[in-house]
Amino acid sequence: MLKNFLIKKMLKSQLNGIPEAEQEKIIGMIEKNPQLFQIIAKEAQVKIKKGKDQMTAIMEVAQNHKEELKKAME
Repeated sequence: MLKNFLIKKMLKSQLNGIPEAEQEKIIGMIEKNPQLFQIIAKEAQVKIKKGKDQMTAIMEVAQNHKEELKKAME
């Protein structure tokens, strides 16, 4: 319970500037399928270490997992 609270707080700080409704939608997706987002984060880190900028790396990885992301949005 405390872990979930802390994770939500951390995510909200990272999503600062995004409307509250969108923040809740993103947090809900992450809570629904945390393993998918861990995989995406790890794959993005590999690309970043190879020299890609963060946004490009995340977009490429998200594109590779677009079907899983669509399911998480439902």
